Amino acid sequence: MSEEGIVTDRMTYVTLEGLRRRGWTDGMVRDLLGHPDVQGRNPRRWSVAPVRLYLLARVEAVERAPEFAACARAGGAAGRVAPRVAAERRRRAVLAVLRAEPIRVPVLPRAELERRAVRYGREAGDGAGSPDGGGVGAQDRVGQGGAGDLVWWQLAYLRQALRPYDALLDGVSGAAGRAEAERLLRQRVDAAIAQAYPWLADACRGRR
Repeated sequence: MSEEGIVTDRMTYVTLEGLRRRGWTDGMVRDLLGHPDVQGRNPRRWSVAPVRLYLLARVEAVERAPEFAACARAGGAAGRVAPRVAAERRRRAVLAVLRAEPIRVPVLPRAELERRAVRYGREAGDGAGSPDGGGVGAQDRVGQGGAGDLVWWQLAYLRQALRPYDALLDGVSGAAGRAEAERLLRQRVDAAIAQAYPWLADACRGRR
């Protein structure tokens, strides 16, 4: 793989130099991506300076957002913008990505999903409680075979499977902006699950 792309833990990252080759300026990286997803030593090449790695999926998602094109037309940041302005740009870019990024839900036969949900609930252990914070342990609830409990654990299993989309939240700073982005991502994930598995639609609406 080229110097601009590094695979770590089966995930692909882009270096700062790789971003520059893709047309990013340093100002655009700062304003639209924020902090790197990983910062450390390049495993492929020794360097005194630590390498900054950005998750490729997040980079590609931001590149599809209108904020990226607008920033590129402006030539990136001509000078260092105020931190508040940069944070607002990142917030808008992240929200645009969250609204547009396809949420791909793994599609399984109902029996297989139920089997995985039961196993997921049992592996969660007694201390996990219900997906919505109930006081009964997961192992007891799933073991009882209640239909309502099984629905909730199917939803919990699918949401866990979609956790990689949390990487799209990186770059948002500030409690209010982070909460807004997390809420939007939860809504999109639940809507995608409800579309893929209609019998979970009521549970998805209940969680929201």
